[in-house]
Amino acid sequence: MSQKKVLIPLAQGCEELEAVTLIDLLVRAEIDVVTASLDNNRTITASRGVQLIAQTALESVLQTPFDLVVLPGGLPGADHLNKDIRLHQFLKEVVISGGYIGAICAAPKVLVSAGLLEGKQATSFPGVIDQHPAEGMTFLDQPVVVDGQIITSRGPGTAIAFTLTLIEMLVGASKRAEVQASLQI
Repeated sequence: MSQKKVLIPLAQGCEELEAVTLIDLLVRAEIDVVTASLDNNRTITASRGVQLIAQTALESVLQTPFDLVVLPGGLPGADHLNKDIRLHQFLKEVVISGGYIGAICAAPKVLVSAGLLEGKQATSFPGVIDQHPAEGMTFLDQPVVVDGQIITSRGPGTAIAFTLTLIEMLVGASKRAEVQASLQI
């Protein structure tokens, strides 16, 4: 099995707990993780002032195939992601090519805007997509919701469960169990 590749776009004002949890646990699962800033400023100041350094700019990876693109939430980070039309198009292309899309906290709003939650079940931070749902979307008040290629989650407190679900979908239940055991949860 070839190594899976995941893109995590990091926007100014993203939720650092979600971003770091995603990066850390996916790397523990031996998945190739690429972090990308929305512009050429690779220093990201997260929602609580923590500074993160993206590996590259989004523009440089838009032609790269990924098995998963996962969006950390937080505000105003999710709003910045949502304003990036390149990202909307890229997410659609990943789904068409058979890849997965993940979004947590406020980031599922990006999936609504991109048209990826129409007729789907999804969750988010309360008040984000339940107040402004996609057409035919069903909001579920659950920590993690999987509907086909789309995986959504509620917020910082669900970041570990969310990432473990992503690991299982990409590389299987045994790798999920291995990573989960290392976390002592």
